[in-house]
Amino acid sequence: MTKQLLEDLALANHILVNEGVLDGFGHISARHPHNPERFFIARSMAPALVEVADMVEVDLDGNVHDAQGRRTYVERFIHSAIYKARPDVMSVIHSHSPAVIPFGVTGARLRPICHMSGFLGAVTPVYEIRHSAGESSDLLISNQALGESLAAVLGQSTVALMRGHGSVTVASSIKQAVFRGIYTENNARLQSEASRFGEITFLTEAEAKATSDMNDMHLDRPWEMWKRNALKKGA
Repeated sequence: MTKQLLEDLALANHILVNEGVLDGFGHISARHPHNPERFFIARSMAPALVEVADMVEVDLDGNVHDAQGRRTYVERFIHSAIYKARPDVMSVIHSHSPAVIPFGVTGARLRPICHMSGFLGAVTPVYEIRHSAGESSDLLISNQALGESLAAVLGQSTVALMRGHGSVTVASSIKQAVFRGIYTENNARLQSEASRFGEITFLTEAEAKATSDMNDMHLDRPWEMWKRNALKKGA
């Protein structure tokens, strides 16, 4: 089970790069299947280069446990604090996907515009790091206290925007996290485009839940396509 999870986690890095969610930065993690007090994440490196052998273990206080003494990302505290606050979360993505950024720095709220993004729900909260770190931070979640403040803003939502920085996406599996990461970016792009034409009819809260539940039943379909595309590109 752990072997398959690590293979999926490495592949998820490649898929998210291939689909424009991650680039040279950003990261995805997965909770340890046998020890909920730890999670797996790659060592500090570009996501497109991640392989199974690059994974390290981190505990829910952000401490790295690796026999080789390798380091992981400075912002591992995004993951550790969310896993600690949300026992239901099994995978976390932090990305800087470009279409999402404008919604974290303007008054425009990111809301589900189509059935593929119902998981966004009625409210996508925005994390303002100035409330916790003042007005001279580098915007990075570089300690557990900042991670906890982000987790508090995320609450029970699936996605939280990070002003001037990107977003965080949570899910109950790696496949669901990848789906949500990709369709958060797609929804942001579609919403920006639709706003040029006039008032948008967003999904109702009930529609958002119904479409999200339906899509969760078919995660393997896009996963297999994204997997094939990522593997072909890497060949």
